Amino acid sequence: MATRFILSWIFFLLCIAFFQSSNAAYNVVNFGARPDGKTDSTLPFLKAWLSACNSVIPATLYVPKGRFLLKPIVFSGPCKSKIVFQIAGTLVAPSDYWSLGNSGNWILFNKVNRVAIYGGNLDAKGAGYWSCRRAGRSCPAGSTSITFMWSSNIVVSGLTSINSQIMHVAIDHCTDVILRKLKIRAPSSSLNTDGIHVQSSTGITISSSSIMTGDDCISIGEGSKNVWIDHIACGPGHGISIGSLGDYVSEDGVQNVTVTSSVFSGTQNGVRIKSWARPSNGYARNIAFRNIIMKGVYNPIIIDQKYCPDDNGCPNQSSGVKISQVTYKNIRGTSASQIAMNFVCSSSNPCTGIRLQDIKLTYNNGAEKSSCTNAAGISTGVIIPRSCL
Repeated sequence: MATRFILSWIFFLLCIAFFQSSNAAYNVVNFGARPDGKTDSTLPFLKAWLSACNSVIPATLYVPKGRFLLKPIVFSGPCKSKIVFQIAGTLVAPSDYWSLGNSGNWILFNKVNRVAIYGGNLDAKGAGYWSCRRAGRSCPAGSTSITFMWSSNIVVSGLTSINSQIMHVAIDHCTDVILRKLKIRAPSSSLNTDGIHVQSSTGITISSSSIMTGDDCISIGEGSKNVWIDHIACGPGHGISIGSLGDYVSEDGVQNVTVTSSVFSGTQNGVRIKSWARPSNGYARNIAFRNIIMKGVYNPIIIDQKYCPDDNGCPNQSSGVKISQVTYKNIRGTSASQIAMNFVCSSSNPCTGIRLQDIKLTYNNGAEKSSCTNAAGISTGVIIPRSCL
């Protein structure tokens, strides 16, 4: 009888230990982080991350309410188990933009797997950096606010990013990433502040997000495949762009990208594919833009294969990027320019397989137009302006 009692008691204690250990939690404050916005919390965050990363069971890294000052920081993997990064407070960059701008990345997740980030705010304090750029002074290259490199099975949900120096969110050489319910904010006059940039990545979903910034709301770079984008509120900004492509003679192409159920308000572009006007073996194919509303967008539908800002590095050249199988379906709204659809394709590699279906884009100051150069495809349904294909 005594033996049975002892065994039962041991089992009970083991159960308690199991349930306690099955919920490994690490609060950054317990590692020395201070929520005052002034004390450097970089090292405490790294210590908390190391503990969570080494946990053999799923771990939660918790950032409570308050403002936590972080210098450039790298959260490295691989880790032993899944990590939930729960952020209730705000991560704040140093006021001196030089301390951030030379790093290239402010918050970098490198070679991690099964990491989920929920909530939180990022304040990169980019205004000083933008002022330096506008003044033409000697400035650092600038930093992306949060970057994921060589990582997989990532979820970022409910994050707010404001005033990044350059890009807000970057996905580079990653697989299976979900970005949802993001709120991204920077003034329309800010420089190169892309909302979300994806390159060399596969299986990327971006949904239910609001992006107001000074460059592309979302940009899809070379080597990106199987990208799904839906329910995006974009504007101000430069729209959603595939490209710039053709940066290099030899580069991976972009394929299987869908943008759907989104609204563009007062943006420079709506849905855009752009490539440098120079030799390349790149491509963009199997692209779908559908169920989209344009509100006063300057270039609602545009392919630009003569992209060459300041005529630097590509004048009088033809783009080698091959664009094919691009569908535009159920796109409606207003254009801020007379040319609501503009297909400027390569003379050496004309666009093929363009499909227009049920387009209605009107121009308030006169008759809306479409323009085609080296572009071929078909049109079905009602097309306004009249198709030039």
